[in-house]
Amino acid sequence: MSKPIYILNGPNLNRLGTREPEIYGRTTLAEVETMCRDAASGYPIVFRQSNREYEIIDWVHEAIDEGGGIIINPAAFTFTSMAIMDALKMFSGPLFELHISNIHRREPIYHKSYVSPVATAVIAGLGTKGYPIAVRAMLDMIGTLPAKA
Repeated sequence: MSKPIYILNGPNLNRLGTREPEIYGRTTLAEVETMCRDAASGYPIVFRQSNREYEIIDWVHEAIDEGGGIIINPAAFTFTSMAIMDALKMFSGPLFELHISNIHRREPIYHKSYVSPVATAVIAGLGTKGYPIAVRAMLDMIGTLPAKA
């Protein structure tokens, strides 16, 4: 059985679609999940969101044992959580850091990511369309990209 791709979302992403739509757009997190599952073409996905740092760390630990890849949008924890970074450092598979906005074009507080130094790749600024792009890239990286019909 294929090891799932874990797609983990941090604080306030449950408010997508209504939270600062001029920055994050109007797509909801439920719609993002559908986009990811469609992009995965049946490959197993574990899609989660939490406003709690410890819960995200627990899910990273789960992915260490059971996952084939991690795509994480740590949101505000990107800039504050050494604990999430330390957990991610233990993951031996491909790890993508994802941001809806281009964090490097935003205020200086958003420029220092604790996750980037441990990530395989960083995707930022593509809006919610970055999620299915990340899923397809992850499938390609782990060697399970479905054949085109």
